[in-house]
Amino acid sequence: MRRSFFWVVACLLASIAMAAGFYLVRGRDGKAAAAGGQVVHPEKRTIRTTVNATGIVRLRVGSEVRVGSQLSGIVKKLNVTVGSHVQAGQVIAEIDDRTIQARLADANAQAELDGTALERARVEYERAERLAGQGLVPLQQKQDLELALREAKARYAKSLRARDLVAVDLSYVPIRAPISGTVASVSTQEGETVAASFAAPTFVTIIGEHALQLVGMVDETDIAHVRSGNPVTFTVDAYPARDFPGRVESIAPKATIVSGVVNYEVTIRITDSAQLLKPDMTANLSILTAESEALLLPSSAVQRDGNGAFVYIAAGTNVQRRQVIVGSKENGMVEIRKGLSATDSVLVAPILKDATVQANEAGSKTP
Repeated sequence: MRRSFFWVVACLLASIAMAAGFYLVRGRDGKAAAAGGQVVHPEKRTIRTTVNATGIVRLRVGSEVRVGSQLSGIVKKLNVTVGSHVQAGQVIAEIDDRTIQARLADANAQAELDGTALERARVEYERAERLAGQGLVPLQQKQDLELALREAKARYAKSLRARDLVAVDLSYVPIRAPISGTVASVSTQEGETVAASFAAPTFVTIIGEHALQLVGMVDETDIAHVRSGNPVTFTVDAYPARDFPGRVESIAPKATIVSGVVNYEVTIRITDSAQLLKPDMTANLSILTAESEALLLPSSAVQRDGNGAFVYIAAGTNVQRRQVIVGSKENGMVEIRKGLSATDSVLVAPILKDATVQANEAGSKTP
């Protein structure tokens, strides 16, 4: 009998405890449900302000060099093809030098003859000078021999200059790359005859290293935010998953108007992986114009009405409405420029009920 009594008392106490716990949890859940249940805190992040535009990969001015021949003759050897990488001073082609070698041999022979004639004229003049001192040679003969010596000197000097000129032509037989870069085109082949009478014929076209740059077209509404030195990232259709880095070099002072749209050309230096790019590739670019620390909230936590943007703040068991000033949006987040601190508890999409909400006008003002 006594055991049954204790059993009944134990069951009664357990029932009371369960009921108390149920109502306590229910009361808390009711308060949370009145406010929608989900509470978030503003996140402090670094946000970036960017300007998006399209552009084209182009060659820098002066980066494309056409290499030709200053001599006429037959192309004896061609050492490069399209796509070959060359270094400055490297021999890319050779002209048949047999004609130049023959001219050089003739110039050397003529210089030797004129040198011998000069030596003879000097000997004759020196002899006449000694004899004239003894009164054995007329003065006129001495003067004639002196003029002959001067003439021999002039002829010898002229022959030496002619020989040097042929030697200069011989140095043009090997055609060397003036800059380091990549061969873009080849206009002449081995065995062809080139004529350089009026203009140097083009052998190859070389695009110099670091010759590519990106030219972006920035809308007039965004150009005020762009400055020299701003970092840039861009993609091209050939490598859609790769970001190429760059940096703004200059901004055109004059606008480019296409179909009534005003744009400004922004020249961008490509800082890495430029060897993967080709001229005239189309690019989508993003120019980083500013970075700042900001508080961000999910877009669903920010409400709007005729007075602007506002949020609901969980203040103990109550809910307060507070006006905020918002900024940019990115990936479902909204920048809160004014009205909140990082410690505030903000309700996400609250379901308001009269029993749990106090219309606190003081709380709705921007702190």
